[in-house]
Amino acid sequence: MARTVFCRKYQATLPGLNAPPYPGAKGLDIFEHVSQKAWGEWQKQQTMLINEKQLSMMNAEHRRYLQEEMDKFLANEDHDKAEGYVPEE
Repeated sequence: MARTVFCRKYQATLPGLNAPPYPGAKGLDIFEHVSQKAWGEWQKQQTMLINEKQLSMMNAEHRRYLQEEMDKFLANEDHDKAEGYVPEE
C-alpha cells in the first residue's frame, strides 16, 4: 500500500513521496507534508522558472529565490509564474 500524507498544498490525504527530496530538516518536512502530486507540479514549475528567468544553480541568489518560490508554491501561496505561460485546461 502506498504511503499517504496530508498534503499542505491540497489540504487532502494523498500519496506521499517515496523518499525525502532534500537532505536535512527541509527534506523531512517536504517528505512528511507534501504529496507526490504537489511535488511533481513544483518540479514542472521550477523548470519553467529556471528557463524563463535564466537561473543558474551555481548562483546562490538564484537557489535562494527558487527555495522561496518552492515554499510559497507548496504552501499554496501566491508565487512567481513563468510569464506568458498559459496552463492547459
